Amino acid sequence: MGQVNLTVNNRLYSIGCDDGEEEQVRRLAKVLDGRVRELAALVGQVGEARLMLMTALTLADDLETAQAELATLKGEISGLREEQKTAEGGADALVGLAQKLEDIAAKLEST
Repeated sequence: MGQVNLTVNNRLYSIGCDDGEEEQVRRLAKVLDGRVRELAALVGQVGEARLMLMTALTLADDLETAQAELATLKGEISGLREEQKTAEGGADALVGLAQKLEDIAAKLEST
């Protein structure tokens, strides 16, 4: 099991993680530290637990917004795929109709 030392809001934490995940944990801690510092600059040092809770809530809000945007994009992609299928079906019908017209034209030319 991996062990990572992190600093968040000028406080050192030692965190365990799965082997190979150390860099990801460090990267996430930097994101968290940045958000904690942003909030601390706005509201001051209101206590470690409260500051962490406020940061967690802002991150949860960001996550919820991203999930809603992702759901919207998935819906749009699904709609575009349906449109593509419809267009492909229409194109196939046009190819079939063009072939019939060419067959009729060939018959007319031969008579």
